[in-house]
Amino acid sequence: MKIIRASFLHFLDEPANVKDISDAYQYLPDGLMVIDKGKIKSLKPCTTADLSLYRNIEDQRGKLIVPGFIDTHIHYPQTQMIASYSEQLLQWLKTHTYPTEKQFSDHRHARYISRFFINELLKNGTTSALVFASVHPQSVDALFTEAAKKKMRIIAGKVMMDRNAPEYLLDTAQTSYEQSERLIKKWHNNGRLQYAITVRFAPTSSPEQLALAGKLKARYPDTYFHTHLSENTNEVALVKTLFPERKGYFDIYDHYGLAGDKSIFAHAIHLTEQEWSALARTNSVIAFCPSSNLFLGSGLFDLQKAQEHNICVGLGTDIGAGTSFSQLQSLHEAYKIMQLQGKTLSAFKGLYLATLGGAKALSIADKVGNFATGKEADFVLLNWAVTDLQKLRYQYTNTLEERLFALIILGDERNIESTYIAGELAYSALN
Repeated sequence: MKIIRASFLHFLDEPANVKDISDAYQYLPDGLMVIDKGKIKSLKPCTTADLSLYRNIEDQRGKLIVPGFIDTHIHYPQTQMIASYSEQLLQWLKTHTYPTEKQFSDHRHARYISRFFINELLKNGTTSALVFASVHPQSVDALFTEAAKKKMRIIAGKVMMDRNAPEYLLDTAQTSYEQSERLIKKWHNNGRLQYAITVRFAPTSSPEQLALAGKLKARYPDTYFHTHLSENTNEVALVKTLFPERKGYFDIYDHYGLAGDKSIFAHAIHLTEQEWSALARTNSVIAFCPSSNLFLGSGLFDLQKAQEHNICVGLGTDIGAGTSFSQLQSLHEAYKIMQLQGKTLSAFKGLYLATLGGAKALSIADKVGNFATGKEADFVLLNWAVTDLQKLRYQYTNTLEERLFALIILGDERNIESTYIAGELAYSALN
């Protein structure tokens, strides 16, 4: 049994759903969390009676504990190519992404980058993630093997891609089906690991491959579907030439049975009204990736419109077009994206997206995302201020919301003191 004394913040509901924002979260300035067998046993204000009752309390007063961050869209093979200069999406893929992913045919390289990737997630307080591998089955094996060592909750899949890319990265409709099915049988629901049927995006998959992806999803309905949607205007124009028979980009996925509550579509920036409605109708999920949207000049995601359509949205770093593994930095960029649209993003809404909102987006809110009794004890111990500038700003904050907003704007991995998986220390900045 582990008992920790600290400040605690977690979310109980979507901030937009409540009249009084204080009903959306629980904040305990001096709280006590009891963890038993990797799960939350209790969370309550710390009392003198508790101090007499419990021994070996881990005292972290002055620090903030939040649920582990959840990344709803990230590419692990692109870790090594982060911060690569190029033009926008389609040219960036040709110049950097495809040559980089070619290297993952080598299982030794896949293992090396997988180890680095998993450690980088933990270093940044991310405990669950939806991950693109490469087209190579061994890239999935390498990632899941490393994630299992840390007991992380990782959802991932092999890329299905049979056209409009270099020959060295192409599979076929049939081989992609067979390889994905073998990986599903090997890894899906293996411990805390789950499988996502993964199409890079419609332009690199033939109708035959998309049909077989849909067949896989129908055969294994508990799996996820993960792809990209309407990230870039040139991409959208290309899709129209490749699928003239379909009503739009999202309609391609919907037509092949790939929409639904366990289908996560990254970006969704350039949507038609019909597509917004279709995403809502199918209960499909959007991964908002602010850092990469700015880096590649893709556009500004309309979070408010998604909310108006009652579409579930999670937060993604989208490494390597995204430029930081830190979800604090993702929220920093998300705030700017909202400001550029004449809108705003509160610290509460942002941290909701990074925790419980992400859990709901990935259909794992029954397991993680907040500190409800019985949930898995994945959490992060944060220092409010570690740099001189952060310390100065903290000195002049008066409310919880002010402190949280300053943490989002100025914070990064340096504020992560430790990350816990199922109640066990998985990363410490002090070691």
